[in-house]
Amino acid sequence: MDFGLSGEQLALQKNVREFAVEELLPGVERRDKEGDFPVSAIRKMGEMGLMGLIFPKDLGGGGQDFTSYTIAVEELARVDAAAAITLLAHTLCASHIFVFGSEEQKREFLPPLAQGEVLGAWALTEPGSGSDAAALRTRAEATADGWRLSGHKYFITNGSRAGTMVVMANSDMALGARGISAFIVKGNPEGLQRGRNLPKLGFQSSDTTAVILKDVAVPAGRRLGQEGEGFRQAMAMLDSGRIGLAAMAVGIARGCFEESIRYARKRQTFGRPIADYQAIQWMLADMDVEIEAARLLLQKAAALKEAGRPHTREAAIAKLFASETVMHAGIKAVQIHGGHGYTRVYPVERYFREAKLCEIGEGTSEIQRMVIARELLKSQVEG
Repeated sequence: MDFGLSGEQLALQKNVREFAVEELLPGVERRDKEGDFPVSAIRKMGEMGLMGLIFPKDLGGGGQDFTSYTIAVEELARVDAAAAITLLAHTLCASHIFVFGSEEQKREFLPPLAQGEVLGAWALTEPGSGSDAAALRTRAEATADGWRLSGHKYFITNGSRAGTMVVMANSDMALGARGISAFIVKGNPEGLQRGRNLPKLGFQSSDTTAVILKDVAVPAGRRLGQEGEGFRQAMAMLDSGRIGLAAMAVGIARGCFEESIRYARKRQTFGRPIADYQAIQWMLADMDVEIEAARLLLQKAAALKEAGRPHTREAAIAKLFASETVMHAGIKAVQIHGGHGYTRVYPVERYFREAKLCEIGEGTSEIQRMVIARELLKSQVEG
């Protein structure tokens, strides 16, 4: 088994790392403080091909594999997790269209998304349906020429800036999850209202908003797949989303680790660098072990997805372990920095705030454990 990266993957890693340091790093603390969305950087990510990295070239994408995508996400998150999560949400929207859309839908919507000309958002969560996604209340009413959507979406990344959204809505509440369908909402149709960026613990410069739909007309040709297939589609997309979020968690954890090594070598107490002390060394060793393990779990899940093999359990395992790893790394990084780690002078304070989202987004840690147990028990029964 080869754990090394290909030449093309190494080149991508180098390019994204340099971009993150040169373009994202200089203003990252200010953007986090002011909640300023990185418009220019996201535009450059589109020019670099990052917004469509995994999609076919004939649809405007880069034609690269899913492991390459996770490499890019990790490198972005190492410096600016808000830029990384913008890419995650955008790719989730585009992937939903690519996997479940018709050829006409792919040709119309994917090229501008893949080339970064249009930002994408994926609208599943609602104020009363987070982990219980099947409980969503957004309605889809059939009309003579399509559908009319009404409801309230919440915690939507890229919600106020997306030019294309995939929205989940229910056309028959009596059917529960089996009544849910997915729809493409383009531009700013009448009845679509976008909220302001929500005040959050972290990811201040990520665009996270409410999206309200009041009788939004959607043409018949913009439903993805058959009526009632939306929940199944959403669950499949969450497998991919969890791998992406695991990559973001590994990137933030790596930031905690590298900043801690740098600080431990520089900071002196009692005439010696604190890196000389066993207590600090063991914290660094624990961080290194967990980050390496998280990345291997991430790579396994990504490889299974790329091979077209089942990966629901592996995606949940990677997401669960990586998200808890980044929380451990954040705690240790702040501890190693001492009082300085509790201030905005060093980036570990921001990393620590960002880490918590990784245990919540794309399904909480509790949901991941439910998914893992369900898949494990199902395989035992089938065996």
